[in-house]
Formats: sequence, C-alpha cells, structure tokens
Amino acid sequence: MKAKILIIEDNEQNMYLMTFILECKGYDVLQARDGREGIEAAQKTAPDLILLDIQIPVMDGYAVARELRRCAALSRVPIVAVTSYAMVGDRERTIEAGCNGYIEKPINPDTFAAEIIRFLAPGDAGNGGGTE
Repeated sequence: MKAKILIIEDNEQNMYLMTFILECKGYDVLQARDGREGIEAAQKTAPDLILLDIQIPVMDGYAVARELRRCAALSRVPIVAVTSYAMVGDRERTIEAGCNGYIEKPINPDTFAAEIIRFLAPGDAGNGGGTE
C-alpha cells in the first residue's frame, strides 16, 4: 500500500513541485489549499504524513497543527512544516505548535523526498511506501 501524504499549501508552484516529486517516488499525494480545507482533508483521509505550509489562508499553519494535534485519530500523524519562515525562533514555534519537523523553502528537488522519508513509518518510507 502506498503512503498517503497530504500537502497543505496555497502556492500553486510549490504545490506542483512537491506533488510532482512525491508522485515520482510513488507516494499517493492529497492536496489542500488552506488551513480549514487541510484539517478537513486530514480528518477524512487519515494521511501517513502531513506537509504543512505555515503562511496559508483561513488558518495559519500554527493553528492548523494545534487543531490536528487535538484530534485523537491524527495525534500520531507526523506533521512537517515546509515554510519560508527562517527567522530565529521560527523552527521552535513550529515544534511548539505540534509539528515534528521543519523544511525550509525553497525546497531542494534533489533532496526533498529523502528529507521527508525520515518522518514516515519504516514500512511507508521505501519506494513510495510499499509494504508488500
């Protein structure tokens, strides 16, 4: 079974690039364009990993992460902030909000998939997450 990765991102170019990279690696990619849509998609689909932009419409990524952590069914799903916020304290703020990791934008297409693999369960990490 393929690992499901939910991307919550409002920038079309970033969404396209992350989706393209992950689908090429064999992952099943789900998309949401704002905070509320992201929470609803996560609750509906129970992804294996959530990639979360911090600066998104409706609810910022910090509020989304906190809301997702309150949902028992999603409390163990890894959340990785993928953000251009790179000021002192930003990484810590994402962790305090409930994120498990932090990747700075712009992402590096050559290393992006390898960076997120470490957040997936071992059976989900190899070749798109197959557990065959």
